[in-house]
Amino acid sequence: MVGHNSAVTSIGTAIRGCTLGVVVAASVLVSGCVSTVSGTALRAQHDVPSLTAAKLDGVLLSVSELNDIMGATKMDVTSKLQEMTDHSEQVSDPACLGAIYGAEDPVYAHSGWTAMRDQVVREPGEDNEHWVEQTAVLYPSADKAQKFFDDSKTSWQKCSGSSVSVDDAGATYLWQIDNLASEDTLIIQATAQAEANGWACQHALSVVSNVTVEAWGCGYSIKDEAATIANEMISNAAK
Repeated sequence: MVGHNSAVTSIGTAIRGCTLGVVVAASVLVSGCVSTVSGTALRAQHDVPSLTAAKLDGVLLSVSELNDIMGATKMDVTSKLQEMTDHSEQVSDPACLGAIYGAEDPVYAHSGWTAMRDQVVREPGEDNEHWVEQTAVLYPSADKAQKFFDDSKTSWQKCSGSSVSVDDAGATYLWQIDNLASEDTLIIQATAQAEANGWACQHALSVVSNVTVEAWGCGYSIKDEAATIANEMISNAAK
C-alpha cells in the first residue's frame, strides 16, 4: 500500500493495494455501558483511570497477538516511533490526511497530545501480505482525548466516498475512501487503492480515558481486523 508512513516503511508502491469500492463493515452492538464490536467488550470510559506516558507501551499489542488477529505467522516489528510524521505534501487533499495516514503531525498538532507510541508490524521483504500499524496517543485529560476522537469522526465522515491521490517516490496512486462506520467510542473506515488485486485496509480509531488508539489492518480478505486491534488496545489501556 502506498500512502502510509514511509518513515516507518511505506507498504508498497506496486507491492500491494486495494481494489476500488471495497467495503469493510463492522458489527457494532451496544448494551448498557459496555460496547461490543466484533465480539470485544469495551469498559465504559468512567471506569478507566488516567494513563501516564509510562503506560503507553503496554497499550500496544504484542507481535504474537497481531499475527493471530491478522491470520499471519511471520509478521514482526519493522519500525517504532515516538514522534508523529508528516505526509501532508504528498496527498491531493490535506483535509483527508487523517483518513489516509496514521500518526500524522498535522492531524494531531492542535490536540494537545503529550506522548505517543507508533509501531509497524509486517512480514519481512516487500510483499506485505499482512501489514499493521498501531498507535497509542496520550493527552493531558480525557476531554482532550474525546475531542480528538470527535474531530476525527467529523473529518473522516467528510472524506467518505472521496478519492485522494498520493505521490510516492515519483509515482502517483489513487485511493478511494469508503463510508464511515461508527458507534460510541469506535470509528471504522476502509481505504482502497486502485488496481491492487484485492488487497485492502481497514482503519480504526477509539478512545478511552485520556488515550486514543489508532489501528490499520491491511491484507487480503480484510474484515474487522483493525477494529479488533483497536478494541484490544483499549482493553490493555483499561487494565
